[in-house]
Amino acid sequence: MLPNLDMPRRLPSEVDLTLLWSGLFLLLLGMVMVYSSSIAIAEASRMASHNPAHYLLRHAVFLAVGLVAAGIAFQVPLSAWQQLAPWLFVAGCVMLMLVLVPGIGRDVNGARRWFSLGPINLQPSELMKLFAVLYAADYTVRKMPHMQDLKKAFLPMACAMVVVGVLLLKEPDFGAFVVIISIAIGILFLGGMRARLFAILVVVLVAAFAILIVVSPYRRDRIFGFMDPWSDAFGRGYQLSHALIAFGRGELFGVGLGASVEKLFYLPEAHTDFLLAVIAEELGFVGVVFVVVLFGLLVQRAFVIGRQAVALERLYSALVAQGVGIWIGVQGFINMGVNMGLLPTKGLTLPLMSFGGSGILANCVALAVLLRVDWENRQLMRGAKL
Repeated sequence: MLPNLDMPRRLPSEVDLTLLWSGLFLLLLGMVMVYSSSIAIAEASRMASHNPAHYLLRHAVFLAVGLVAAGIAFQVPLSAWQQLAPWLFVAGCVMLMLVLVPGIGRDVNGARRWFSLGPINLQPSELMKLFAVLYAADYTVRKMPHMQDLKKAFLPMACAMVVVGVLLLKEPDFGAFVVIISIAIGILFLGGMRARLFAILVVVLVAAFAILIVVSPYRRDRIFGFMDPWSDAFGRGYQLSHALIAFGRGELFGVGLGASVEKLFYLPEAHTDFLLAVIAEELGFVGVVFVVVLFGLLVQRAFVIGRQAVALERLYSALVAQGVGIWIGVQGFINMGVNMGLLPTKGLTLPLMSFGGSGILANCVALAVLLRVDWENRQLMRGAKL
């Protein structure tokens, strides 16, 4: 009996392995670097009981919870996410309101962004990024026949984003506001918004962000510190100047894992906002390029999966996949830009890598939803071939 030459030599995988391994590598490398960057601060902290592995253990727990939540989220069909999207968005807005209430929200360094749930803190703005992806995709699909109409397509979403923006700026969390606005506008554009309207909208948003910076003294200080960090290296340029020193010390291959000097109480928030600077110092240019390539692969696969969903006429799934790509891409770009001195200092973590339970949880669930889109695409394509 002759072999069937039409049969593939091996069965195709159930999910996109490039996406899966990119995400897992970022999560695992993040755990290693969180440990490396937090040893000194944990040893000196009474809150951490002077345990050098304090942040590693907490991050491992966050990661375990995130992976369990991702496993559950992967089982949920995209049709169910679409039905839940408006309710999740409303729940996110309610949480953003409650976190501003004294006695409910926790105040840290002048910002009220967290719920204190015993040994852990929940940051609603991180979950709101995921809810924004799901809701903006659902809204765009529902408004698809009216996408050329400013009044019917854009203004209702603009009102929703204004509400979210006001709540986030009250915390304040300007970084989360920028990411969520980018998600919403990006999904609307991918859903068919006119290029001319999109261009006008971008100009208006840039002007609005400029006004927000001008009227806020601490944001102005960050801009001036970014423009010339060395003019006030012990003041407003402190974080950026030490991040740049870390990049300079790392050179090509780094000083070695665990050998960073800047993490020894010089670089603030080394295990959260400035994790990339520690990677640059310890693993060098090669390590930074590796991280950038992994994020690039993840974002590229998100848009490829979205295009596959469009070809299968699964518009909601397509917009969710590309919305996750926008989210990870924009937030990763901002964090990397801040660490390298290309953007003003902003409190945004590096997705999938930085210390933070809410961020890890939201990122893991987002990746699971993205993998679910890919899985459903493959099931449909396999069924069509049969």
